Parts: sequence; structure tokens; C-alpha cells
Amino acid sequence: MTSVLTPFAGRVVALADVPDPVFAQELVGAGVAVVPPADATSVTAVAPLAGIIVKLHPHAFAMLGDDGTELLVHVGIDTVKLAGAGFELLVEEGSAVKAGDAVVRFDPVAIAAAGYSAVCPVLILGSAPGSVAQGSVGREVAEGDELYAV
Repeated sequence: MTSVLTPFAGRVVALADVPDPVFAQELVGAGVAVVPPADATSVTAVAPLAGIIVKLHPHAFAMLGDDGTELLVHVGIDTVKLAGAGFELLVEEGSAVKAGDAVVRFDPVAIAAAGYSAVCPVLILGSAPGSVAQGSVGREVAEGDELYAV
């Protein structure tokens, strides 16, 4: 089993509660989402597991874990429309990272001010709906806490 860690401290919610039908219906994959503190102006999203950053955008990154797990961390909903404003990339696409390494810094307050949700789905790409344990849902998590295991 591989532990998938939270990319930052916050409140864990079910994907069904994410304001985007693709994530809410687990069409991309199963997982959970993390809501950053509402008053945070600088949050650093870290790698939830060890592996390679295979795709990197300001608003999202995909990883291939050392164990073969394909993971997506999507920072906010519709935040692609911000064209990188309020985001800072801290690694490069293709980088090897350890769990807990900083990947992207973002501003949840600026995301909310632009009219978007800063909720962050963390999911296993291509996994079946309902296939990820939901034990962390409803909890406040600290950076580095386990969200689920795969």
C-alpha cells in the first residue's frame, strides 16, 4: 500500500462536494479534496507521494508515483482561467520528487476574489468511482497527513 499525503493543511471533503461535475462524479478518478484555510494568502502544495512530475501547470500537476500510481492534484476549480496569476511553480515538469517536496505555491484568497473555488481534488487517475477510502473526509489535516492509501 502507498500512502497518499495531503498536499497542504486544510479540511478534507468528498469529491461529491467539489463544485465541478467531472470531479464530483469521479470521471477522472477517485479520491478526496482538500480545502485550504479561507484566509490563507500563500499555500504551498507539496507532492503527495514520491515520483515524477509528468505534467505541470500552475493550476494542476500529475505525478507518476515510484510504485506506478498515477495521481492528479488540481489546485482549485476553473483556475486554468487565471492563466497562472496567483500561482508560482516550484519544480519543473519531469522533476523527481519525494513526498512532501514543494511543487506549487498559490494564493487561495486571490482565487476566491477572482470568483473561483480553491478546493483541491487529489485523485488517482483512471481509478473506479468509489475505489478510494473516504476515512479522512470531514477532518482537518496537517501538511503531510495521510489522505488515503492505494
